Amino acid sequence: MESEPYEDPAEELLDVVDAEDRVVGTARRGEVYARGLRHRCVFVRARDARGRTFVHRRTATKLLYPSRYDLFVGGVVGAGEEYDAAALREAEEELGVSGLPAPTPLFSFLYEDPDGHGSWWSRVYEVRCERPVEPQVSEVAWHAFLTDEELAARLPEWPWVPDGLAAWELLAEREGR
Repeated sequence: MESEPYEDPAEELLDVVDAEDRVVGTARRGEVYARGLRHRCVFVRARDARGRTFVHRRTATKLLYPSRYDLFVGGVVGAGEEYDAAALREAEEELGVSGLPAPTPLFSFLYEDPDGHGSWWSRVYEVRCERPVEPQVSEVAWHAFLTDEELAARLPEWPWVPDGLAAWELLAEREGR
């Protein structure tokens, strides 16, 4: 999920933002996480040609929420990077495809982590991925495209990343689910 090819994700530079999402500085990802500094993230719901949602389990090596399931691809927005560019980059990286259409922005929200990891401005997107995916092995341990019914059955059963679950619940409210 790096905006540049960092060998150590903790070294990636991120913008630090205030409560209104204005940049107030930069810091390395490891410091941002350790100090709970507010930063930016993107969440992209990827749907296939049949309307199923891409779901995956994060690898055990992730800095935050390792081995948990996620309803979105995405990640942090790099220092100086725009949300829209980060959404496309993250979707193509994690799905292992190129040439995706620009993800459609849906809404933004400030996520406050209940586990003490800080807060992050989060922009939620959607993209249609109609080609075979080859997820990034450093990011994705397992994946599948699931129907809305399959997702509804798994939501209470699987351990989900809390920020992705919060984004999913907000998205469901907006969609009337």
